[in-house]
Amino acid sequence: MNKAQFIAALAPHFNGSKKDAAHAVDVVFDTIVRNMSAGNDVMINDFGKFKKVDRKARMGRNPFTGETIKIKASKKARFLPAKALKEIIAGDRKLGPAPKPEVKAAPKAAAKKAAAKKKVAKKSPAKKKPAAKKKVAKKAPAKRKPAKKAVKRR
Repeated sequence: MNKAQFIAALAPHFNGSKKDAAHAVDVVFDTIVRNMSAGNDVMINDFGKFKKVDRKARMGRNPFTGETIKIKASKKARFLPAKALKEIIAGDRKLGPAPKPEVKAAPKAAAKKAAAKKKVAKKSPAKKKPAAKKKVAKKAPAKRKPAKKAVKRR
């Protein structure tokens, strides 16, 4: 799953707004990155821990030439999965049902009003004239020019 697919999966939880879902994803990622760059660990319960790790300088080997080289010290990002995540991935623990998107309260009120109007309309029968059929003009097929015949040259 890439970022765009992730945002599309979250959009129903934001009333179908991909813009709001993208903003939420960007804020979460930005917060994780900023805290990690400051040297703070980011622990999310039942998911895992993001942390910054310092790697020491070490000796390595060039695989093409076999020559030993010195590798500089560096800083890397590391993710350590939580026990619950490991168990779910291993199949030892079942994953609960996915959270369902919240339904807006406003459409329900509008639906009740629409239902009330329909009931009123059924009580008072009104004679309606049948709708007149619209005449659709058929387009004549476009005239084709005759194909040019190839002239044989001698």
